[in-house]
Amino acid sequence: MEEDRKKRIAVFRFGVIADFVGTRQLDRGETERLMKEKCAQKWQIPGSSRTSIGESAIKGWIARYKTSGNKLESLYPHDRSDLGKPRAIPEETAAGLIALRKEMPGVTLTALMKHARERKIILTGQTVNYAALYRLLKAEGLLGGPGTSGDHRRFEAQYPNDLWQSDVMHGPYVFVEGKKRKTYLIAFIDDMSRLVPYGSFCLHERLEHFLSVFYKALQMRGVPRKLYVDNGSAFRSHHLEHICASLGIVLLHTQPYQPEGKGKIERWFRNVREGFLSVRKAETLDELNAAFSSWVQKYNETPHRIIKDSPIRRFAKNIECVRPAPKDLSDYFRKASKRTVAKDRTVSLDGRLYEVPVELVGRKVTLLHHDTDPARVEVTFSGKTYGFVTVLDVHVNCRIRRGRDSIEVDGGDNNDERYKGGKLFKEDKGQ
Repeated sequence: MEEDRKKRIAVFRFGVIADFVGTRQLDRGETERLMKEKCAQKWQIPGSSRTSIGESAIKGWIARYKTSGNKLESLYPHDRSDLGKPRAIPEETAAGLIALRKEMPGVTLTALMKHARERKIILTGQTVNYAALYRLLKAEGLLGGPGTSGDHRRFEAQYPNDLWQSDVMHGPYVFVEGKKRKTYLIAFIDDMSRLVPYGSFCLHERLEHFLSVFYKALQMRGVPRKLYVDNGSAFRSHHLEHICASLGIVLLHTQPYQPEGKGKIERWFRNVREGFLSVRKAETLDELNAAFSSWVQKYNETPHRIIKDSPIRRFAKNIECVRPAPKDLSDYFRKASKRTVAKDRTVSLDGRLYEVPVELVGRKVTLLHHDTDPARVEVTFSGKTYGFVTVLDVHVNCRIRRGRDSIEVDGGDNNDERYKGGKLFKEDKGQ
């Protein structure tokens, strides 16, 4: 099973057990009630047509997660024992069909099958009959179209940082290098206190902009237990899912055609339009964000008409419940890129060549990196880190005398430099 596939399943399993492994201690009655709810709930399980999860499976995931010291990798699935055996719909195809159905909930099965073939979800020569597709979608609860009624009761989180809501709002135009550019407001709101941890106008709503704002929100107000977003492409990113699961955050998505779930952030956006944008004009993005930052601070300190207190005071009353962001927070936001190490023990990333330890030659490794910091690229293989790799220096390499156990470099009369274990060090011949 591919590593990315295992990650998606692990993220899903963490979402199921998050209530049991959080920082808040549950009494026996609450634990039993939650377990019954989880077992009775219908789930969209990655790569599976099943919609229910048994109590023994949930307890097994909890035990594995706690025993590992709360590591997401402990929830990776074991390799299947029935690989190579025929299945009605292959696992990857089934997952693709489920995702496509969520994207196109109102189309007929005939049209869905056509789109699946056009997008190569169903490969050329592969046979998927309508009966199998019907059973798959029925099991997932995806046969009905839009407009289904649901439960729209008002809710509120019990503690600060129990739940954050986030969304993107279209903003005004500003001048960037002499040209007018549209802006987008990316913001977060704490469900319990109505506090806005952070928000910023950006020039795009792509994932990298959302992650930048998310990072600053975590730095300022700590780590939420749940994050509630919509079904936009940025919010469906596997990168975002992995970041959240690694930080112990359950990533929740609104149901299609049911935007009411994010009512608090939507109402706050209306407040932004009426109370901020209608009275303040800005020429540049920096001017807009500077004014907005001051306005948010005032909002957080002003009594809210619903909660009858200021958001910052209500948030601070239960500050002991707030989990601070880890000191190495930026490491959680690194991208993971797969590369196969060439025979000259190099890998390519964003147009640069990096040297890796010789024992990884021919291996498919994972590179953890930030786009903005090419000097810090960490290489891992099979869950083990091999440290930070260095950009290839062809001038040093041309002087290397390659040996079986070490690589010698002509470094002068009195000193030899040897290359062992992927690191250069000097050895004084006189000592």
